[in-house]
Formats: sequence, structure tokens, C-alpha cells
Amino acid sequence: MTSDAVNTQDLHYLSISEASSLIRDRKPSPVEVVRSHLDRIDALQPRLHAFITVTREQALENARRAERDIQKGTYRGSLHGIPLAHKDIIWTHGVRTTPHSRRLKDWVPAENATVFECLRAGAETC
Repeated sequence: MTSDAVNTQDLHYLSISEASSLIRDRKPSPVEVVRSHLDRIDALQPRLHAFITVTREQALENARRAERDIQKGTYRGSLHGIPLAHKDIIWTHGVRTTPHSRRLKDWVPAENATVFECLRAGAETC
């Protein structure tokens, strides 16, 4: 998909590489990319049950922060502004993380897993 053909309703179909290049060039914004993914989750979640926890507000705030950084000329690399979804076995501070266990269905970790910290920081070679 080229930047000329980008439809904001189809942003969830972009590869990370495509989305990253477009975000770096400020077309589209990270907020538009995240909203497209959230809309797709909303549309398919009732049928697929693919997510246990969706951190909608956190995702939008992270996208707004990335957008501000990029507008100021601070682009941190190919994961900057890319929405992140991970398996429910990855500890995420303050977010219910069940590790697919009924015994842990309401567990909220007090810290983040290292892999989550690396991805959140945009460290591609952690």
C-alpha cells in the first residue's frame, strides 16, 4: 500500500514496515493508526474473542504522545507510534494479566516484563 492509497479506515491492514514509514512521514498519524486498530477490534471482538484486555485509553494516550514527539522532529525508530498487542502471558504493570489461568483471572502485575519494556521503548534489538 503506498502513501497515496492510504485510507484511514484500512490502516490496520498495513505491515509494521509500511505503517512505520508512513508514520515517520506524518501520513497518517499514530492516533489514526491506533483508532483504525481499535475500530477493527471493536468490529471483530464479539465474534473472535481475540483479546482478554484492551487498554484503549492507554493506547490512545501513547499514540498522542508519539504524535507530539514526531511533530517535534523526535522520531525514535520503526516501532515509534506502532500499536502494540501482546499475549496475555506478558506481565503488564497495572493491567489485568491472566496468563490464561482461572486462578489468575484478576491478577494485576506490579511490574512490566522485560520484553514489554523493550517493545514499549521501541528497542528493536533488546
